[in-house]
Amino acid sequence: MTDDSGETICPNCGHVNPPWARICRNCGVSLSRALGQPVGPPQSPFPSDQASLLSVGAAIGSIVIAIVLGLVFSAINPTQPTVGLSTTQTPTPRPTASASATPAGTPTAKPTATPKPKPPGTITFGTGLNRSTRQVINPTSAFAPNEFFAHSVSMPQPFGVTTVAEEVVRVANGKETVVQSRTDSSSVVHVSASSRVFGFIVSTNTLIADWHGGGIFVMRIWRGTQKIAEGRFTLSSG
Repeated sequence: MTDDSGETICPNCGHVNPPWARICRNCGVSLSRALGQPVGPPQSPFPSDQASLLSVGAAIGSIVIAIVLGLVFSAINPTQPTVGLSTTQTPTPRPTASASATPAGTPTAKPTATPKPKPPGTITFGTGLNRSTRQVINPTSAFAPNEFFAHSVSMPQPFGVTTVAEEVVRVANGKETVVQSRTDSSSVVHVSASSRVFGFIVSTNTLIADWHGGGIFVMRIWRGTQKIAEGRFTLSSG
């Protein structure tokens, strides 16, 4: 590089050399390249003027805003873009009905019949009666016309009452028909409260007439509302 006086300025160290010098007298750098191409101040790769700086700043700001907006929209709608892509939707599995084992029905337990208390006394049938002991003679449960029907009732403890009632029912086809009600006056039997046995005897023909024929019968002895004895017998009518 030369100045206005024709002297050559060294581009390396800035030393002023005479115009005929080809080598810098200060640093020894060749001055021939400097003569062919003036050496100017080094240029920065970035623009330094205000307009260029504003343009670059605006471009950078636009890029930053675009990135921020992209991140915001991605957070709001995270679904992947499907434009131009062939996607196959995975079918949602539907619940299938499976055959479940039905528990076998538990058999319902039938209510157990409550056993009825056994009467405390004993009734015995026969064709005769001992007048002293009031016990029957010739025990039997089958009777016919023109005979005698005797029965006696024995208790483990004294009767404790002075009257008891006798009830007789005919049994046929699983049903009972009352032929002598315990509420009838003729059913009342007078006993000794301190005794434990009583007995009676009657003609079978009388019973057949009063009960309107024969059949299978059940006799029950009642002490108030308590059944103290029960027995079954057969009476034929012919």
